[in-house]
Amino acid sequence: MMEWRPDGYLFDTNNLIRALFDENTAEGQLLDAANAGYIELFAKSKSWNAILWLIMNTLVEGGKPIYSGEELGRLKKSLPIVWR
Repeated sequence: MMEWRPDGYLFDTNNLIRALFDENTAEGQLLDAANAGYIELFAKSKSWNAILWLIMNTLVEGGKPIYSGEELGRLKKSLPIVWR
């Protein structure tokens, strides 16, 4: 018996950046659709590493990143993305 699965989309690093930082992009809308379970999103782990670098180097206060490693780990787990 075949199990139904939603359509899947593979995000590269640029897609991920647009999805996470601008909800008005097509990627942001796909992220919302994945949150609702309408589609599946996939991304490579190296893309997450690029997101980490971006967050750790741009979201700083007093020369220190504003998010801890634990908070970033929770963020990754909360995203509706299958990491490959």
